[in-house]
Amino acid sequence: LLSAAELRRHRGAPGEPGLYLALLGRVFDVQRGRRHYGPGGAYSALAGRDATRAFATGDFTPAGLVDDVSALSPQELLSIQRWLSFYGDNYEPVGKLVGRFYDANGAPTQALREAEAAMEEALKLQADSEQSKQQFPPCNSEWSSAKGTRFWCSKQSGGVSRDWAGVPRKLYRPGSQGSGCVCVRSTGPPWGHPPSSQHGDRGDLDNPHLQEYEGCQPLAEQCVL
Repeated sequence: LLSAAELRRHRGAPGEPGLYLALLGRVFDVQRGRRHYGPGGAYSALAGRDATRAFATGDFTPAGLVDDVSALSPQELLSIQRWLSFYGDNYEPVGKLVGRFYDANGAPTQALREAEAAMEEALKLQADSEQSKQQFPPCNSEWSSAKGTRFWCSKQSGGVSRDWAGVPRKLYRPGSQGSGCVCVRSTGPPWGHPPSSQHGDRGDLDNPHLQEYEGCQPLAEQCVL
């Protein structure tokens, strides 16, 4: 267990006992990365402290070099988790920092439990988003002053490789404003259902969050607006 004052003594300067940094209260020996974290290194501001917020935001000002992770977005929380994995894989963990995330006995605090729960929720949102992208890959699109906007689907559109092209539709996601163009499978059973006469053969065309583009043929693979 280290106090904040003890951690500050591990910034890699001459006469100091080592080179440490903390992330979410976990302390790592980063001597191996001295050229990055030691005095004069690009990330020397991270040494000798817990600057978890900066790992997510990239804010290396005094206001950003703090351990407060409240109000971070799901993507920023996922960034912190990726950094935790990176340090766990590449540097030696040497202890815990007494403060926001661990108490004087080394037990997790409520702040740590809340942060970990938020990261779990962020992971779930990421998994849901990836599944949604597989179900509804984004359309290709282009705009010209002469022809307007063209949306079209292919077996690679949206960066999702698949064995079907699909047809363009507006997708309205719950909780978000506006819509985006996605490619929708128009044959076979709905997403997640086995082939069955009970579920029909219209793919995901009947999904309630989808809407056709006005003026476009319902089963056309491209649409010009």
